[in-house]
Amino acid sequence: MLRTIQRFAALTFFSLMLAACGGGEKEGNGEVSKEAEAACNGSALTQAPNLPKGWPDLAEVTYTQQSVQGPTTVVDGYFEGDLESAHDAFKTELEASGFTILFDEIEEDDSEVSWKGEGRSGQVALRDECGDSDKMFVHVTNRPA
Repeated sequence: MLRTIQRFAALTFFSLMLAACGGGEKEGNGEVSKEAEAACNGSALTQAPNLPKGWPDLAEVTYTQQSVQGPTTVVDGYFEGDLESAHDAFKTELEASGFTILFDEIEEDDSEVSWKGEGRSGQVALRDECGDSDKMFVHVTNRPA
């Protein structure tokens, strides 16, 4: 009986890990997530997003949504260009603006650039979810360091 419970627990754990690795980038039926669809097709914010002082102003980026989740501000939008260009632009411009890059990674369909600066920290997550290979979903988290 104990062995059965252990196997079930291990199977459940690995199933959860596999689900987590999926990244939630696309819905199970291949459709773009509602979050990405809204950000990729939305109008530009009428006011500057609440990002740290000195945040780089990339001409290719349009921020379309902003929300507050506890102490974290989340800003979404899109980057006009391919994934590699978006990743390189954010990494290069954040460093040039005095932010420290804590971690960065680029994969086939997504990328992350974790940063710290101006008493804040967060991550720029980029995903190929806008339905166009030359338009990337941008998701920026910004929280107290």
